[in-house]
Amino acid sequence: MAAYLGWTLDAFDFFLLIMVVRHIAADFRTGIPQVSYAIFLTLATRPVGALLFGVAADRYGRRPALMASILLYAAVELLSAFAPSLAALLALRALFGIGMGGVWGVGASLAMESVPARSRGLLSGILQQGYPAGYLIAALAYRLVFPSFGWRGMFVVGALPAALVLFIRSGVAESPAWVPVRKRPGGAAGGSGPGLFATIAGRWPLFLYMIALMTAFTCFSHGTQDLYPSGFLERQRGLGVADVTTIVMVYNLGAIAGGVLFGALSQAYGRRRMIAFASLLALPMIPLWIGPASVAGLAAGSFLMQFAVQGAWGIVPAHLNELSPTSVRGTLPGLAYQLGNLFSSYLSPIQAHIAEARGGRYSLSLGATVAVVAVVLAALALAGPEKRTAELARGDDGA
Repeated sequence: MAAYLGWTLDAFDFFLLIMVVRHIAADFRTGIPQVSYAIFLTLATRPVGALLFGVAADRYGRRPALMASILLYAAVELLSAFAPSLAALLALRALFGIGMGGVWGVGASLAMESVPARSRGLLSGILQQGYPAGYLIAALAYRLVFPSFGWRGMFVVGALPAALVLFIRSGVAESPAWVPVRKRPGGAAGGSGPGLFATIAGRWPLFLYMIALMTAFTCFSHGTQDLYPSGFLERQRGLGVADVTTIVMVYNLGAIAGGVLFGALSQAYGRRRMIAFASLLALPMIPLWIGPASVAGLAAGSFLMQFAVQGAWGIVPAHLNELSPTSVRGTLPGLAYQLGNLFSSYLSPIQAHIAEARGGRYSLSLGATVAVVAVVLAALALAGPEKRTAELARGDDGA
């Protein structure tokens, strides 16, 4: 529950920005491509948070590292509400990325090490769907908060996740896998930095593979989500707040359903096969996602698209943690994930520039992204290893 809520509220704070890109651009008298650099900076700095908080998690425990990362992103979210200029907002979003980058890796290791192998696929799907759940809550905030308080008021609401730290501090046990590892030479108490670097040096082909896989994954999710509300629905289709909110809520329900289903199926049929199947399932959804003229048609198509996208994503927490050794599990999965974000971080500005150069046709850049990335992701998934039967709770090395 702690890991799920941490990731949900983290995503909530991230997607508050996504919902108001066009309005921030109007307030600062600039364009969507310029504001989209805030998305780029958030994604680009997430590896810093994954490394810093991951090393802290391997040295001092998963719980304190998770609490510290949540406090950082919640504080920066509040400060974002008072940004006096676009430059100040961009700087704050870079800091936000550091806090956001620490939450997933630390929370996923805490959760995946605390559950039995037989249910890890299902719980992986549930954990990862904190992301679309946070997106859904952000859409609700856009509908309820934005009309009265504007984009700055939404960022004030985004400071609420700080309260989650009290729950983690009082009610969450430390990972059962971390407690014995911290006593080993080279484990957490012996210095997680050297342990991390030695692991990367000894398993660098696997580490590079994980980064490539997560680059494709992050292109898949951010390429279908970040500019869809403000760019495609509002800018290209001219929809209002109520219609945009409805569509975003509907497709996040599809995302949650897909993630849980494919996460559970991956336990029986394999992580790689289910990732590939969900990825390729997105291809026939493209015309349904960007083609319909009605709000109902767009809602249905976007539901199906995110069912496929987040269906593949639901497998990621279990898959990456199973591929990582116990001594660096607080760092390695999150670092690989966030380096993938770094290498895909410029995607939103690219999509925006392509669309604006063609008169605001965001459907073109969004559709092309899915067509390419879905195939690449499926190929990468099938080419790699998996260890879905590893017993992480007792300290089995996944790689």
